[in-house]
Amino acid sequence: MLGVVPAAGAASRLQPLAFSKEMLPVGSTRDEHGVERPKAVSEFLVERMLLAGADRICFVLSPEKTDILTYYSRHSEAGRFCYVVQERPLGLCDALFRGLQVMRDDEEVLIGLPDTVWFPAGGYCALGGCELSFLLFRVDRPDQFDAVVTRGEQVLEVQVKARQPSTNWVWGAFRMPGRVFQELHALWCAPGRGDEYIGTLVNEYLRRGGRARGIRAGERYFDVGTVEGYRAAISALRESV
Repeated sequence: MLGVVPAAGAASRLQPLAFSKEMLPVGSTRDEHGVERPKAVSEFLVERMLLAGADRICFVLSPEKTDILTYYSRHSEAGRFCYVVQERPLGLCDALFRGLQVMRDDEEVLIGLPDTVWFPAGGYCALGGCELSFLLFRVDRPDQFDAVVTRGEQVLEVQVKARQPSTNWVWGAFRMPGRVFQELHALWCAPGRGDEYIGTLVNEYLRRGGRARGIRAGERYFDVGTVEGYRAAISALRESV
């Protein structure tokens, strides 16, 4: 099982920073010797992927984000990590599909955003691996995210940052077989596409007969890529201690 972590973004909402947004300290953790240290926000996603059974995690980096490589080279699971480069900021879809360089045809793929913190930690385990499945979270401001319209568990549409979305449920992570990841890539490569957002690509995938499930198993979701979300995540983690 492969986890793909798109970490090449410019963090325009948090600039100026002296480091990658994925390295923002959120909460703390203890190393194998019991020493407490600050915890990078991206570690939450990495932990959730490992908990779900990922044996490899691929970080997609921009050329400038060498601090992420340095940080994770010292991680206790460093042997499971690999890195590919997105040379230019060409959107989320372009970043995600860089993971195809290291994906095996027969494995499942986990995808999430490394500047988010969400619960439960075992959320990926609620998603089946036989088709494209989204882990959904109910939020107060769905217009700031990609809202997912469902009938039962069937995904009907992804509303990408719509001003007035018709649902408060948004995706926070997703899982799929490698063959579906390849199908989405082939569609993305079709003439006239090259989508920036995964939501618009999924909508076309559904229109062409593809299927996706939306699982409302998410409990709390924080976008640490904004100052408001960063404060909310810190507060929630402090309360859980």
